This record gives sequence, structure tokens and C-alpha cells, in this order.
Amino acid sequence: MYGRFRNGSCCRCEVRRMSRIGILALQGDVAEHAQLLREVGAEPVEVRRPQDLVGIRGLVLPGGESPAQSRLLARVGLLEAIRRRALEGMPILGTCAGLILLAREVEGGAVPTLDLVDITVARNAYGRQRESFETDVGVERWGPPPMRAAFIRAPVIIRVGPDVEVLATHEGHPVLVQQGPWLGATFHPEVTGETRLHAQFLSLV
Repeated sequence: MYGRFRNGSCCRCEVRRMSRIGILALQGDVAEHAQLLREVGAEPVEVRRPQDLVGIRGLVLPGGESPAQSRLLARVGLLEAIRRRALEGMPILGTCAGLILLAREVEGGAVPTLDLVDITVARNAYGRQRESFETDVGVERWGPPPMRAAFIRAPVIIRVGPDVEVLATHEGHPVLVQQGPWLGATFHPEVTGETRLHAQFLSLV
């Protein structure tokens, strides 16, 4: 089924070795992201301490509570450890709260971040839990059909720097952005089971 390389190594083993992807597992939608990573052919690895970053090829920052995640990251020494790996070129995918952690600036300055993607974000800008919704989001470079996206107490990107590419918008606001190897979405693809964002992220690895 998987075959072998010329040197006799198992293709399946090589693929798994090359695609170990970390998921920040301090708080948030860890299991849901792990399932999507498996579906696109990656091996999810839970990250709770700086040493857990060893050997991973990329990192997912899941949705959840950004202030809680930020405090925990700083407490266990992961904030600087992740930033150091990112500046060395490690791809990162941040969704909802994960996007906030990627941002250079959060409106009001309430959340310490990784200061990587040149955007300004307003937290919970769509409202409370009862204002959450699902909608279709088109990504032109991926073609049809559009992605099904869940916006749950979602942030809004209110400023985009010159080095940031806007991949998708909703009602005039950027909802999916990329700067180099870092992808950020204001929505939750893991809630709707949408795999294309994770597949795109894996291609950066």
C-alpha cells in the first residue's frame, strides 16, 4: 500500500517522520485540530512545555481563550520558545485565539502575543457566544467550493501590514491571512471539519 524508497525505508514511516505537527495543548480545541491533522496525513504532537517543540515541523495554535493561553504560555516558558522557533522559519497556523497570539498588536494591549504577523486584532469583535455563526468563506487561490467556517466569539482584523497577504474576507474584514510561513484565521475550521486549511498549512512544512 505504501511501498518503499530505494534505500529500503518505508514510505509511510518517512511521511510520518516528516510531518510531525505540534498542537499547543494548554487550553482550547486540541482534539479537533489533531483529528484534522490526521486526516491530511500529519502526526499530531501535543505541546505543553518548551522541550515538546523538539522534532516538530510546524505548530497549530488552537481556538480557546487567548488571555488564558497567553498567561500559560508565559508561565511555562513557551512564549519565547515558540517565537524563537518561528523566527527560525517554523510554520505556524493560528485559529481564532491562536490568530490573536500570532498578532503583532491586540487592541487595548490586553494580551501578550508572539508578535509575528503584522496585524492588529480586536478580540471578541463579533460579540458574545450567542452571536456565533457559520458561513461560507471563499478562498480564490483554492477555487470552489468555499470553506465552511465557524465564527465563535471571533476576533476581527482591523489593520493589515504591507507584508501580510489577505487570503479571504467576510463582510469586508480579512478572515484568513498569511505572512511567510505563518497562517492565521479568525474562524474555527476544526468545528466544521474543514480540512483544506490544514492541508495548505502542511504544504508550508
